[in-house]
Amino acid sequence: MSTRPVRRGSGAEPATGPASGAEVAPYAPAYGPVDLTNCDVEPIHVPGAVQPHGFLLAVDRGTHEVVVASASTDALLGREPGDLLGRPLREVVGDRLAGEVLARDAADDVGEPLHTALDPAGGPCTDVDVVLHVSGERLVVEVEPVGSSPGFSPVSYRSARAAVGRLTEAPSVDALVQQLAREVRTLTGFDRVMVYRFDARWNGEVVAEDRRDDLNAFRGLRYPASDIPAQARRLYAVNWTRLIADVGYTPSPLHPVLDPGTGAPLDLSHSVLRSVSPIHVEYLRNMGVSASMSVSLVLDGRLWGLIACHHYSGPHRPSYDARSAAEFLGQTASQLIASRERSDERDEALHAQELLAALVADATGSGGDPFAALMADQRLLDLLCAGGAALADGGRLVTLGTVPDTAALRRISSLLARGDGAPTLTDHLASLDPGLSAVERIASGALRVGLGADRWLLWVRPEQQEVVDWGGDPRNKEIAAAEGPGVRLSPRKSFDKWREVVRGRSVPWQRWQAVAADRLRSQLTSMVLGRVRDQIAVAESLQRAVVLEEPPALPGLDVLARYRPASGSQLGGDWWDVLELPGGRVAVVVGDVSGHGVHAAAAMAQLRTASRAYLLEGHGPGSALDRLDALVASVLTEHTATAVVAVLDPATGTGRVASAGHPPPLLLDGGASLLPVTPRPLLGVATGSAREAPVRLPDGGVLVLYSDGLVERRGVSLDETIEQLRAAAGRSAHLPLPELADHLMTVVPGAEGDDTTLVLVRCAPATG
Repeated sequence: MSTRPVRRGSGAEPATGPASGAEVAPYAPAYGPVDLTNCDVEPIHVPGAVQPHGFLLAVDRGTHEVVVASASTDALLGREPGDLLGRPLREVVGDRLAGEVLARDAADDVGEPLHTALDPAGGPCTDVDVVLHVSGERLVVEVEPVGSSPGFSPVSYRSARAAVGRLTEAPSVDALVQQLAREVRTLTGFDRVMVYRFDARWNGEVVAEDRRDDLNAFRGLRYPASDIPAQARRLYAVNWTRLIADVGYTPSPLHPVLDPGTGAPLDLSHSVLRSVSPIHVEYLRNMGVSASMSVSLVLDGRLWGLIACHHYSGPHRPSYDARSAAEFLGQTASQLIASRERSDERDEALHAQELLAALVADATGSGGDPFAALMADQRLLDLLCAGGAALADGGRLVTLGTVPDTAALRRISSLLARGDGAPTLTDHLASLDPGLSAVERIASGALRVGLGADRWLLWVRPEQQEVVDWGGDPRNKEIAAAEGPGVRLSPRKSFDKWREVVRGRSVPWQRWQAVAADRLRSQLTSMVLGRVRDQIAVAESLQRAVVLEEPPALPGLDVLARYRPASGSQLGGDWWDVLELPGGRVAVVVGDVSGHGVHAAAAMAQLRTASRAYLLEGHGPGSALDRLDALVASVLTEHTATAVVAVLDPATGTGRVASAGHPPPLLLDGGASLLPVTPRPLLGVATGSAREAPVRLPDGGVLVLYSDGLVERRGVSLDETIEQLRAAAGRSAHLPLPELADHLMTVVPGAEGDDTTLVLVRCAPATG
């Protein structure tokens, strides 16, 4: 490392400071004192002062009278600012300059600068550059004498055009920004010109520089986001060029500080002379830089970086033409960088699209489970340059590559989940949950897409340890704050190289990778929908083959059934059955298998068949349910079920009823009552035994069996909804069975999407 006093940095408004180290009188801006505790909210757009190498006038657009003037009019016009207030612009700056300015304002054409003459009454005629902009109701006129520091080439259309040509010929973004630094230094004569690029967290890196041979290299150094507060970055995006010709300047205050027409300070966001923050001035002095200039690089409305120019040997003021040419090169370079980056991204996106098409084609054409085929294909990782992937498909979790454990994967997915399933990503998982730092070596970053309920696809990236060379300790503000009260919080003074190993982060995800993931999400969602449609079709076939469409005609009994599928027409596990038994008895069953779709329908079919077999063998309702429990526990291990079984003798209207975790049946006989059936536990838990209860069904009486879809409502107790059903059934017991069934299917409001079964059994009076 060199021991020269020249220091490194780029600065909050790219740096400039006196090489001599002479003390500069502190400047108190109009908005009050600032230090590191409040510099990030400092209103730098209303400083109430300008730099003294020019003067500023704010003119009423209606009367053309001066309402605000900077103190620098004393040196440049020979008149105190207070003497100018209320006077016509022509009287202050002369007919020629005022005429051109007012003509531009009348034509609403204030964007282009003027090169004209300042000829105030009684004063010398001076060539000046004039910059105009509108601030609220004021026309702001900034005047700067023509002239500049030595050390740069004359600016001409031919030289600017040649510079643009050289930028255009650069074969890469790296070559482009290096050529840009060279061209701007040639134009402006600064000792050092850097191109400074922001990352996603607004830290900056010097990606190119052109400098005097005796200066240390800054290329590759980084500077923390706190060096350039957010409000300064916002100004860079709207005002592309900023010159500080002499860091040792004494600010020239505005008179009055508050605009008399608005009572507010004049907004200088678009000013070229705007005075800079005293915190920034101190920062520059600490760097040993005596003059600076910055030119913004803005891509698609977003600040991409800065051209930061430093001078070390005293004040330095490039001509306005040179500064305008540098801004033009910055604008041209911004467009070229955007074009190169879009071209690079387009190439990468096209490659990803080709890979994605092949990946999906092979998965869908595999002849088996397309999701299994996808998760066995290494190209899924290549698609997003990931180290591992995980696919959740209902209760199944399939992985590929190197991934953390199941609990960590599900935690990551839940943190990144969003309702619409669109891609969500991070390169720093530990920032979402510090507990995930335990898996950061294999999963520091993740990208997730949703594929529907309980389905998602997740890619993970390992930690990418990175050695970062900072221009000074990036923790300066935190260190100063930790030193406690009584310590002045000032900008850092050391810009020596400071090395840090950054851990816990992955390589950042690129925008085109999120686009590729979203396209795969669309493809997989279509596959999921197709598979669901196929499953619904199979489930419907199973149900049609197993569940009765209409109950059989039975002597002495009228039976009516209603079935309502789950939301989206998705079939659940409900079934009902009516079976004639030996000796003239009749069995009526209502059951409900957990889940939906093919698996539930298949389990339902097996339970329905088994219950028929047990009942035909002569087992009573309780014994049949106990045997069904053993079947579910030993064979259908992924399921549980509920059921209610009634065995009736139509001749006498008597029978017995048993339940396994099922809602209680109702008996309608002039009123309505719950049958006192004590249910056994759910089918499939392999514990407990069923207890039968007697039932007597009088002539005209109705037995009501139903599944929980009829009464189960979120946020309402089951006892409450069953009571609603009982009361309504009692009032409607006299209705014909079809009308009674239609009424009971709707009596408990707020059905939540589960399938619903209702079976009514009425003892028919004897005829003949």
